Amino acid sequence: MSENDENETKTQGSNYPKKKLKLVTFTGAAGLLGLAVSFAVFAFNSHKQKSKKKGLPGCDTVCVNLSAKEILDLADVIISKSTRVHDAVALVPLSKLSYENVVLPLAELEARMLPLIQCCVVPKMLSPRDDVRKASGEAEMKIDAHLLSCRKREDVYRVIRIYAAKGESIAPEAKRYLQCLVRDFEDNGLNLTTTKREEVGRLKDEIDELSLRYVQNLNEDSSCLFFTEAELAGLPVEFLQSLDKTQSKEFKLTLESSHVAAILELCKIAKTRKTVAMAYGKRCGDANIPVLQKLVQSRHRLARLLGYAHFADYALAHRMSKTAATVIRFLEDISSTLTDLAFREFSILKDLKRKEEGDLPFGIEDLLYYIKRVEELQFDLDFGDIRQYFPVSLVLSGIFKICQDLFGIKIEEVTETDVWYYDVQAFAVFDSGSGKLLGYFYLDMFTREGKFSHSCVVTFQNNALFSNGSCQIPVALLIAQFSKDGSGEAMPLGFSEVVNLFHEFGHVVQHICNRASFARFSGLRVDPDFREIPSQLLENWCYESFTLKLISGYRQDITKPLVDEVCKTLKRWRYSFSALKSLQEILYCLFDQRIYSEDDVDFGQLIRSLHPKVMLGLPVVEGTNPASCFPRAVIGSEATCYSRLWSEVFAADIFASHFGDGHPNLYMGLQFRDKVLAQGGGKEAMELLTSFLGREPSAQAYIESRTKYGL
Repeated sequence: MSENDENETKTQGSNYPKKKLKLVTFTGAAGLLGLAVSFAVFAFNSHKQKSKKKGLPGCDTVCVNLSAKEILDLADVIISKSTRVHDAVALVPLSKLSYENVVLPLAELEARMLPLIQCCVVPKMLSPRDDVRKASGEAEMKIDAHLLSCRKREDVYRVIRIYAAKGESIAPEAKRYLQCLVRDFEDNGLNLTTTKREEVGRLKDEIDELSLRYVQNLNEDSSCLFFTEAELAGLPVEFLQSLDKTQSKEFKLTLESSHVAAILELCKIAKTRKTVAMAYGKRCGDANIPVLQKLVQSRHRLARLLGYAHFADYALAHRMSKTAATVIRFLEDISSTLTDLAFREFSILKDLKRKEEGDLPFGIEDLLYYIKRVEELQFDLDFGDIRQYFPVSLVLSGIFKICQDLFGIKIEEVTETDVWYYDVQAFAVFDSGSGKLLGYFYLDMFTREGKFSHSCVVTFQNNALFSNGSCQIPVALLIAQFSKDGSGEAMPLGFSEVVNLFHEFGHVVQHICNRASFARFSGLRVDPDFREIPSQLLENWCYESFTLKLISGYRQDITKPLVDEVCKTLKRWRYSFSALKSLQEILYCLFDQRIYSEDDVDFGQLIRSLHPKVMLGLPVVEGTNPASCFPRAVIGSEATCYSRLWSEVFAADIFASHFGDGHPNLYMGLQFRDKVLAQGGGKEAMELLTSFLGREPSAQAYIESRTKYGL
């Protein structure tokens, strides 16, 4: 891809770019890519001509309302043209290998195909039509299978490997992309003998099957408990009314997480809390512990085939942390530094339990209940009343204002554009100084039938610079799960929903401000240990009085924001018992890291050893073993459970050292945008943070905030 300066390749001024996509003629593989894109854009434009609405200006490759047939047809086009580009790269004579005929075609294929792929697969999450969701799921499976087959092509790998070995001088980001290409193939064993490569494939299939079996066992678990009303003392009437009852008037309690959380936080009866905690921690023990044992062994074998000592080092090799030793040291350092504060917090809880329950020993199952009890006694916060101060529209406009003032951007709604549901909105983001269009984002804010049920940010299109000097601008999608009342009006947000919206909008800002030249490194395709840092950073403003007054207004009179005392109390509440909460997280992160960095781990013995060491002497609940019901360590965060805490620690450092007064600081915000966000994944994340901070990141601010505002 072109390494030309952004200012020369992006549209200048405040006007939207022309809608016609500029295509250029290439030779060889790039010519095939141009054909592929023009074919796809033609299909999109044919769809748009039939529609009364229009797409986002300048984004002909983003089409959000394809029919089921159009999705399946586009998937076939993507696969066909991708195959032709890979074929062309494979046929380049070894004596004529160059950046232009090996790396560039694959980089531009990746950049241009991403939005087309997303337009095929995102409808599965959001479309109100069953046939479209079904077609989207089918398209996703076909495209995934094709992409995997591309990464197993020996002929393409051979060309890339030989070109990489030449050591040709190319731009740093291009070199980083080339290294990623090589790794794509070698992670599938293409640098190994045929026998070992087949073993890699077999192990990956086995790992997928075991992971699925583990999660299915948990999903299919139908364990339940029965309690009298007296045994459920403290639970709200609405909760009890939601439970099934037996003929003997006992309440049936399932072990789904919402039921368990309600018991552990609200039930006054210690025996009930312990019974529920024990049953929850024993789920699927006989079925899942053998599955996890085999899964860990298979992951270790895979890692060793690929040249690593164990699975943890394989999983961490290309993250900020790099090694399991670094992660364990990070977790243990945080744990030891928080221990004194955690003991003080624990003493408060034990004193209250002694007053309320006598000399019954304090167990880990009592932790959430007594934390909540102390918070009720120490903080005069009525979260039901606080909810009335956060209308969605006011919160959203406040977030826009803060991000505009902080990062030097301008956000404008785009009307009369094609969307998949009537209440979805689209926005354009401009640089407030130059007026240059930076990108777009959609907001799909409210729950509905058939919609994906979690909050997240999804990529539609990543930033990319092309060899002809043109630019592809980023397009993001924020999915939230807010509610409407019976008349269709948006309900006010709970405070946790406000924090979540700040967090997710941090991902939108990160996506839009990432100006990496390669799609592989733009959008949210950054170091996973870094990905959450911008969102964790933005969350800090939720607890500042300046922000809370900006985004709040009483439902019946929005000119009345939250009062000063409530704003200050929310900040103190944020850090209540934060040391104990952190230790609980560290416990499970250490468990995850240890099972993937050591051989032949006895899961039961490990948790019995770790639990009292980390949790101030508290033993694990009798008979329980998190190995049987710890899906994060099985699929999605295996050997990387630490990453959320890692990002929170570094975000605290950034906020305290550069934004600590709680007001948007445009100068520092622009520095963060230019030195960190704009670089994306094109540089090492630790290098970016060190450059911005002027030193290596530290855990000091994370510790001090908990000490300053804690109990």
